[in-house]
Amino acid sequence: MKKLEQYVYKNQKKLRCGYTTGSCAAAAAKAAAQILLSKQPLQTVSLMTPKGIELTLDLEEVIYGTDEVSCAIKKDSGDDPDITNGILVYATVTLTKQPGIWIDGGVGVGRVTKSGLQQPIGAAAINQTPRKMIAQELEAIAKQWHLDGGFRVIISIPQGEEIAVKTFNPKLGIEGGISVLGTSGIVEPMSEQALIDSIRVEMKQLAENGTEYLLVTPGNYGETFIKKQLKISLTNSIKCSNYIGEMLDCALTLKQKGILLIGHIGKLIKLAGGIMNTHSRHADCRMEILTAYAALAGAEQSLLIKLINCVTTDEAIAYLQQENLLQTVMQWVMERIELQVSQRVYHKLKVGVIVFSNEYGILGQTATVPDLIKHFERN
Repeated sequence: MKKLEQYVYKNQKKLRCGYTTGSCAAAAAKAAAQILLSKQPLQTVSLMTPKGIELTLDLEEVIYGTDEVSCAIKKDSGDDPDITNGILVYATVTLTKQPGIWIDGGVGVGRVTKSGLQQPIGAAAINQTPRKMIAQELEAIAKQWHLDGGFRVIISIPQGEEIAVKTFNPKLGIEGGISVLGTSGIVEPMSEQALIDSIRVEMKQLAENGTEYLLVTPGNYGETFIKKQLKISLTNSIKCSNYIGEMLDCALTLKQKGILLIGHIGKLIKLAGGIMNTHSRHADCRMEILTAYAALAGAEQSLLIKLINCVTTDEAIAYLQQENLLQTVMQWVMERIELQVSQRVYHKLKVGVIVFSNEYGILGQTATVPDLIKHFERN
């Protein structure tokens, strides 16, 4: 298999790009159509991606039928840790009497069962860009061969159903397989945009199915804390990772009525400093924020020196607890967090924040929490 020699740099590392399941599907469909019409074998197929990068891909398998041809392309995710890396994506192409391109999913391609996704309920989970890529390639072939009719295309992924259970697809309402994805045709390793897009898809799906109040955690810590400590439901919940700002922006766009954000102090303390991407490489300042508010609360210099040199927030909290300053410091921190998140959404939707520590439990909450938490309480 030829590897794509396209690279990006992330955190001072050179990482090789790959190509999407959508590119695989379009290339397989193009190859199958060419073989079907020319009656000539192919070993490789070229494809221009929406990103403007041309791919030359090997055909892993070609199956000849009575009036159809199937071709398989192997997915290459480059240096991205993608669960779909190495799978085979098949396209089976048949001629039709009617002009046009008809695209559907076969084995291993999921079906949409809930609204809010790119395709309607009942359709194959083949997103808009892959559909457009397939249609463009086959329309060009039809024109080249002066066809009066068109093509029927079935995209199949034999491993899709097995892989799907390890993805967000069941939660999103995609059943029976994986989605055929890609907006650029190219996989950029460790792409932040891809993670943000997946969060937006999940939020949009919930909104279009009637969710007006959304429960959000940065990750597993928050979800575990909710299950153990709070009597609220995780039904209308998502994980936003480090992308709190983007999550709030999306909630505003989707006209949500309220967001309840619950997270560990190690991440959410950064919100008090206006930092909406909580990954450590973007900014830290956890100890700086706690030290500043401890100073305002009257802490002595010896305590401030201890705080600024703490490695973990739990360590800093212990010092504040010993000096009976924790409640005062957290009250000011929560007021500042409430100001920052409210400004992010232009005060147009209600945002509540609960900050906890695994050792000390709930450390603080914004004034909006009591009203918001009612929407998530279990009966």
